[in-house]
Amino acid sequence: MFKPWEFYLGLRYTKARRRNHFINFISVVSMLGIMLGIIALIVVLSVMNGFHKEIRERILGMTSHATVSAVEGGLPNWREARKLAAQNPNVLGSAPFIQIQAMLVNSPNVSGAFLRGIDPTLENQVSEVGYHMKIGQITDLKSKKFGIILGHDLAIMLGVTVGDKITVVTPKVQVTPAGMLPRLKRFTVIGIFQIGMSDYDRGMALLHIKDAARLLRLGDAVTGVRLKLDDMWLAPKISRDLALALGGYYRIGNWTEKHRNFFLALNTEKRMMSIILFLIVAVAAFNIVSALVMVVTDKQSDIAILRTLGASPRSIMGIFIVQGTIIGLLGSLMGAILGVIIALNVESVVATIEYMFHIKFLDPNIYYISQLPSDLHWDDVGFVSLGAFFMSILATIYPAWRAATVQPAEALRYE
Repeated sequence: MFKPWEFYLGLRYTKARRRNHFINFISVVSMLGIMLGIIALIVVLSVMNGFHKEIRERILGMTSHATVSAVEGGLPNWREARKLAAQNPNVLGSAPFIQIQAMLVNSPNVSGAFLRGIDPTLENQVSEVGYHMKIGQITDLKSKKFGIILGHDLAIMLGVTVGDKITVVTPKVQVTPAGMLPRLKRFTVIGIFQIGMSDYDRGMALLHIKDAARLLRLGDAVTGVRLKLDDMWLAPKISRDLALALGGYYRIGNWTEKHRNFFLALNTEKRMMSIILFLIVAVAAFNIVSALVMVVTDKQSDIAILRTLGASPRSIMGIFIVQGTIIGLLGSLMGAILGVIIALNVESVVATIEYMFHIKFLDPNIYYISQLPSDLHWDDVGFVSLGAFFMSILATIYPAWRAATVQPAEALRYE
């Protein structure tokens, strides 16, 4: 369809000064609309990718890739389970744990929290909490010392710091002459961690696994064994392999099951946001339609002369398809380049805006993170840019077809 003369004539129509400057304005607006739409899509998708990555890393910093637990109750033979799991080449580390909900009291402050009993010598194999200690170290947890490490926000809520004592009240009960009473124990705060995610900073406390077992009267049993895998995306497959290898005496879970609804919600949000923002590009494409229709109306006499000189309808269509394609190509290229530049520097841009206007876009008390992350995926850039470009090409078909149907006699009647 595109012979050299059609291409150069379409390019000439794009660059030439027209008598009707409004047509030029509409063409520029169409190009800018495509550019801004692509910039918005690339930046928003990059920020959402960064948000998902940040949340995922912070969740997995406290949650294991996979967990081995008993079918019912505690896991007394956890050492055997840990040994069998370690035989899988995909398992990089393992550590036992005890977890229970409890109430922490520092009168008059009271707060519920998850208590997690850990082995300080093995915990770094399966979590990153040791790298997020603000005060103290997880190795400060000693058996029979009844020390406890609190999340940063939890410590503020209770009004305690290192060296203070709090009372831990568990749902386990004990029989006394006064009746059934909950089990409670005084613990000394020996450290504070801050993951940067309110679910853990506000609702998690760590203690030595043996102290947790004594508090709950579990004996040698634990809640389960946490595993770290070499590829977290293969967690479902590796979990199935472990389940087959360990037999029916254990339950194998993985992070995709525990947080399935949350990550599905994030992916749904990303898809819906992409669709909504892609409407910006669609509006710009419709502007191309209106601009080319006005060009066709303005150039009817030129079209009629070309037809009388022997130009075919296909050639006339080619001229205006070239013109609309150039608008879409320029808008797509500029949008992709500027979108990538902004996406790669969005954290600096946002930090500058926050500093200049003394505002905070992400309140850590409301959102999971306090900074705006960005993770640019080149497949997103390619998909958005090519999608906008092909939409621009589709927008040229109707105006080009209308130009091809111009009758020379009718167009030149009043010339």
